[in-house]
Amino acid sequence: MNKVLAIGLNTFKESIRDKIFYSLLFFAVILILFSTVLGKLTIGDPLKIIKDFGLGAISIGGTLIAIFVGIGMVYKEMEKRTIYIILSKPLARWQFLMGKYLGLSLTILVEVMVMTILLFALCAAYENAVPWPLLTAIGPIYIEILVILAFAVFFSAFSSPFLSGMFTLATFIIGHFTQDLRLLAKTSEDAVFKTLADGVYYILPNLERLNYKTQVVHNLAIPGQELGLSVVYAVCYIAVVLICAVFIFKRRDIF
Repeated sequence: MNKVLAIGLNTFKESIRDKIFYSLLFFAVILILFSTVLGKLTIGDPLKIIKDFGLGAISIGGTLIAIFVGIGMVYKEMEKRTIYIILSKPLARWQFLMGKYLGLSLTILVEVMVMTILLFALCAAYENAVPWPLLTAIGPIYIEILVILAFAVFFSAFSSPFLSGMFTLATFIIGHFTQDLRLLAKTSEDAVFKTLADGVYYILPNLERLNYKTQVVHNLAIPGQELGLSVVYAVCYIAVVLICAVFIFKRRDIF
């Protein structure tokens, strides 16, 4: 466990210094700040618009960091040839991979926290109160990003950064439409399409289970049991994907 933590902390330090991280964080911050302009220009409650747009910015910013930083974690080590030194030591490949995942998870946590503080400050300026209920949506957003990060790690274990990025992005997009895809398949008479749609539904995560932005912004009740089951669902998905990533990475010819 100490080895995993050591790899994780080292990965965290490297990621925090990565120019891509700051570029994407800056982009996400601009999105949140833009929400104040949008709130003034759009008809409707400006506070709700800021909350909705701000939560979306946290999700998009974190997801982009998970994809662009996560897909290159193995490739960069191979390119710098440091992976040969690391794995030549008494360190199992699963420890290396889990350490990388842990470090990137901490990096994304920092991004989410920075953007949450900024969003809270903007909302507090409008209503003179800290919008603590937003955490009910931000927590699942972070867990959703961890799911995407797990897929980025999985794809990076056996493919190039470009393909890993494409596969991970596709997972993110399709993951938000798996339920709709399945409903569409039920109305279709094409047996092949139904089979493919069912396959996608059961293989890829249903990321909409972690989307509580609308409920939180409009002050709608969120059943605690539903929220808990969604978190358990996501954690199980992360575990399975990471196990598959380790299984593949252990058999990858690196040396």
